[in-house]
Amino acid sequence: MRHRIPALTRATVLTAALSLAVTGCASLTTSATEVGGVRMEDDRSVRDGGTLTVAFKSDPDKLDPSLGSTLVGRTVFAAMCQKLYDTDAKNRIRPQLAEGMPKVSDGGKKVVVTVRRDARFSDGTKMDAEAVRTSLLRHRDLPASARASELEPVKSIETLGDDRIELRLKEPYEPLLGALADRSGMVMSPRALKKYGKDFAANPSCVGPFKFERRVTGDRIVLKKDPHYYAADDVHLDHVVYRTIIDGNVRLANLRSGDAQISDQTAPLEVQSALTDDKLQVFNSPTLGYQGLTVNVGNSRGLGKPPGKVKGALARDKRIREAFALSLDRKLINKIVFQGMYDTACGPVAPSSELGTETRCPGRDLKRARQLLEETGEKGRVPVELTISNTVEDMRLGQVVQAMAKDAGFQVRLRPTEFTTLLEHADKGDFEAVSVGWSGRLDPAGNVDAFAATLGSENRSGISDKKIDGLVQDGRRTADPEKRRDIYRDVTRAINDQNALIYLYRQRNYVVAAKEVGGLRVYGDGLIRVENAGWTRGSGEGEG
Repeated sequence: MRHRIPALTRATVLTAALSLAVTGCASLTTSATEVGGVRMEDDRSVRDGGTLTVAFKSDPDKLDPSLGSTLVGRTVFAAMCQKLYDTDAKNRIRPQLAEGMPKVSDGGKKVVVTVRRDARFSDGTKMDAEAVRTSLLRHRDLPASARASELEPVKSIETLGDDRIELRLKEPYEPLLGALADRSGMVMSPRALKKYGKDFAANPSCVGPFKFERRVTGDRIVLKKDPHYYAADDVHLDHVVYRTIIDGNVRLANLRSGDAQISDQTAPLEVQSALTDDKLQVFNSPTLGYQGLTVNVGNSRGLGKPPGKVKGALARDKRIREAFALSLDRKLINKIVFQGMYDTACGPVAPSSELGTETRCPGRDLKRARQLLEETGEKGRVPVELTISNTVEDMRLGQVVQAMAKDAGFQVRLRPTEFTTLLEHADKGDFEAVSVGWSGRLDPAGNVDAFAATLGSENRSGISDKKIDGLVQDGRRTADPEKRRDIYRDVTRAINDQNALIYLYRQRNYVVAAKEVGGLRVYGDGLIRVENAGWTRGSGEGEG
């Protein structure tokens, strides 16, 4: 069902901005880095036992590493589906299910990985090289796999005994290690894959500190400590429960009442409230990702299909998309919607990452926007339907975009949608423009290839541009960091020239937790790591 949302006027937008400034809101005079401090780890000792409840902003999608595409889903995976490699607090890649870093030879086209010998899946079966091979092939070849683009350069995968796998690449592929440090490196139980087939997401089995117990869609996911885990002695909690609580105020209220102990993706207003509560603590780390608007320019058949013609003014002429982008004021959006606690963005590669390219974002230019619309012959207001998540914060974003675009000559109608349903619509091409983002990857290819390359596994816009495709290939095969930085600077310009992906801001990873909870980790990938978490000694909560 589609709901009509009253549009904000330009006056309302400016009034909101002035109101924030007059009240002296700390976020407008304090950098995002300073709000709550940059705190990513808690090393306090904790006791064994108890249950920890994590409140999510949205419901995770399929609990299948080959198919999943949400940040909250990745957080669940972090507790139950380990990867060949992982990242640390300094965004460095380190071995997880691999014994060490890969050995690369043959000009970068041969990669050998040695896997742990002491790991078992949650169903009790032993993890070996063949199990790793089975998972990697599934990530690459499963129809509708969101990992296909990441592993497409892998020509063959063979086992070398019980504990080594050999990947042969079509050509040198620099992003491979970054991919293996994310869902493409997650290893699933071959027995569970065979037993459950397409229903694996309802019965996931991996290697991890916790194992899947049950799920009530839209409500909760329950994990239980896995006795088969190779480091089970270091796991303190009996259970972890992930609850879906869309409203940020309600999530915070649950923390204060003790019904939950951790709130993910906490909005700036709730963060500021939490900072005044001596029973709560705030974790804050910079993000590698981005948030923005995806415009459907060719997704007529769904993901993975060749681009076709789609309806709508934004798809018809890239000058109209440019006008839409120029109508938006990134700095003002950050102030009004996020109290100045996020960062503006105008590209897929975070400036804080090793190969960061983004410097200064363009400002709002209504004169140029109106001129572009006049050049295209558009008469009257240009209609645009924006699909947006139905959370309070996202709806506020939608209303601000609606008001700003109106000043340039657009009539934006909002289509509020539950987040996982929104992703389904976006994957099918059932949208004109959609507000969606990406949690980010260490290697810039992980933020570009799947989204902007023709037939990319997450190319929801249906963008198809020969220049972008060529640069994507150059970025994959180039090893020199400086040359790669130049390539991703060029690919950012090429993507922005099409305006099928309109980057707006970068969230910071604000996680609020009860002070009685220790051992948490929140890094640049945005994941909440609970492997070593628990209740601090002397606390009396979390039993059961």
